[in-house]
Amino acid sequence: MAKEKESRFAKTVNIKNKRASFEYEFLEKFVAGLSLQGTEIKSIRQSQVNMGDAHCGFQNDEMWVFNLHISPYEEGNMFNHEPMRPRKVLLKRREINRLKTKSEEKGLTIIPVRLFINDKGLAKLEIALARGKKTHDKRESIKERDIQRELSRMKF
Repeated sequence: MAKEKESRFAKTVNIKNKRASFEYEFLEKFVAGLSLQGTEIKSIRQSQVNMGDAHCGFQNDEMWVFNLHISPYEEGNMFNHEPMRPRKVLLKRREINRLKTKSEEKGLTIIPVRLFINDKGLAKLEIALARGKKTHDKRESIKERDIQRELSRMKF
């Protein structure tokens, strides 16, 4: 009998930008595709992604995600990808135009919130139209998080 080969890839990938929920207030969320190169999807399946400083912007009426660090694939050869290259965000034209007009308003920005693999095996990026939080808003979110932590401890 042949032994089953162990998979190096995670069955479910759900990478969250935790800093984004602390720094920003989300107004609207969208799910978009990503234009990736060959070895990038393998690194995503190994959860080797850093979304800490990632943000979205527009170039030539197309949306791009910048500073999304996808580590090079370990077993990749000379055709491995560049970790910090800008990646095209795949949205419908109507959604891109809507986000572009809203992001031009004062204080609004577009940030990636979550990177995941859907049921069909495609990498999807959840982006949000967000407004930056003030210092007192951050204190309130810390206070709410502490209260929730205390309540969960009391239940057990």
